[in-house]
Amino acid sequence: MSELHERHRAVLPDWLALYYDRPLEITHGEGRHVWDAEGNRYLDFFGGILTTMTAHALPEVTKAVHEQASRILHSSTLYLNRPMVDLAERIAELSGIPDARVFFTTSGTEANDAALLLATTYRRSNQVLAMRNAYHGRSFSAVGVTGNQSWAPTSLSPLRTLYVHGGVRHRGPFAELDDADFTAACVADLRDMLGQTRGGAAALIAEPVQGVGGFTAPPDGLYAAFREVLREHGILWISDEVQTGWGRTGDHFWGWQAHDQAGPPDMLTFAKGIGNGMSVGGVVAPAEIMNCLDANSISTFGGSPVTMAAGRANLDYLLEHDLQGNARRVGGLLRERLREAAAGLGVVREVRGRGLMTGVELVHPGTDEPSLPAASLVLEAAREGGLLIGKGGSPSGGSALRIAPPLSLTVAEAEEGAGILERALRTAEAELQGSAPA
Repeated sequence: MSELHERHRAVLPDWLALYYDRPLEITHGEGRHVWDAEGNRYLDFFGGILTTMTAHALPEVTKAVHEQASRILHSSTLYLNRPMVDLAERIAELSGIPDARVFFTTSGTEANDAALLLATTYRRSNQVLAMRNAYHGRSFSAVGVTGNQSWAPTSLSPLRTLYVHGGVRHRGPFAELDDADFTAACVADLRDMLGQTRGGAAALIAEPVQGVGGFTAPPDGLYAAFREVLREHGILWISDEVQTGWGRTGDHFWGWQAHDQAGPPDMLTFAKGIGNGMSVGGVVAPAEIMNCLDANSISTFGGSPVTMAAGRANLDYLLEHDLQGNARRVGGLLRERLREAAAGLGVVREVRGRGLMTGVELVHPGTDEPSLPAASLVLEAAREGGLLIGKGGSPSGGSALRIAPPLSLTVAEAEEGAGILERALRTAEAELQGSAPA
């Protein structure tokens, strides 16, 4: 155990998870690469949990941070803040939500917390619909709508939450149906639930692609079909875009746009990638909903000038360089390459995803049982090969690989990463079967 690891364990919570048998200390990064304290270079296919959206040490962002920090770091929301207004105007325009208002936070957890406060206040109800296998953060209310038991440390909650089918396409009671019948079955289940439940739910909160859940997604149009039912009951739709926003899914700028037949969501939340490593989050809602709170509020750190400057520079770079298009093109190539690599491997059940958001479902070879050991073996072998990836999923909490590089990933880097991952998968399968890798 390293000296830093010993200090970490002595002063930080046991539940603050670390990857790897020998945890890494990342010291610096550039582009799509990071370096550890021993000088080893890694291709970064997880981006600090989908947070380094464009690139490490992107000159345009670091310049904006430096220039703003040299003037003023912090002022609070009690004073007019030009960088905050500038970024809010841009996000409101891009959101697709009519008469949009933006409230900035410092994280996705806080953004979802704020959205739940708005929804429950506006609807005068503490009943919320959420998706099975979902993750929405670590606050008391966000844990209360998290449908993934691996990330829900308590059942206590200020909310009454009802969990809906549909977020996981490849498992569950409707998995064998085709897409149209899957959607119809989930809609019928939602109608039945609402018909048997006392009280009016405030909102449905859902990730268009489940992040911590292993990059799972329903068929396109499911949430549009849900929206028709929700409207009949006056229930709001909150799209959690913390991991799916800003073009990461390739075909769409927002994840909800794969379900846009019934219009935009009533609210969307965002965080992670917009700051490219700076702490930026927020919620977008129509003025009628955003202004429903009848008490004063502030945000001490949300919308700070330096993080807003970073967010604006990062967003400008993403749009000017069509990183959404790059995510679609390079992400598609990466998945094609990974599917070729997985062919014939019993440890891989499925390669799935959209844009630069790819999940690889791992099982015990020869079975359909999710395998945590397989995921851990692949992570370790990939690290040894110079590649960093993540994991997630349910019901096991970590049997799916999560691959989400910065959106500026090149074709050559995608090929390199796929090659490393192929070797890691073969190493893991051989170890699970007790033989040397081919």
